[in-house]
Amino acid sequence: QVQLVESGGGLVQAGGSLRLSCAASGRTFSRNAMGWFRQAPEKEREFVAGIGWRSGTYYADSVKGRFTISRDNAKNTMFLQMNSLKPEDTAVYYCAARSALGASPQPKEYEYWGQGTQVTVSS
Repeated sequence: QVQLVESGGGLVQAGGSLRLSCAASGRTFSRNAMGWFRQAPEKEREFVAGIGWRSGTYYADSVKGRFTISRDNAKNTMFLQMNSLKPEDTAVYYCAARSALGASPQPKEYEYWGQGTQVTVSS
């Protein structure tokens, strides 16, 4: 059974940092794209960052320059380093994986999802 488990969320003040982790089990994703999405209350799930199987990275404009996505294939784990956090970054953050090699900003193109981790940024 494939599982993606996020960790590292929490409460932080504006300007602070958090590092999210996504640990995969049940299969290896070293040759698959993965991504981070987030969903704030009463809003649609939105793309945050994606990473392809060769570690090419893609970011939403709203997080470019502040967030960094990375992966450790040996540990089947993906990370999201979030710096200079803003109150508008508050959301539940989800990791996702897809069968394809390249990342996509479309949630519907990801087959596997974690349960989410809450990130709250206070002003």
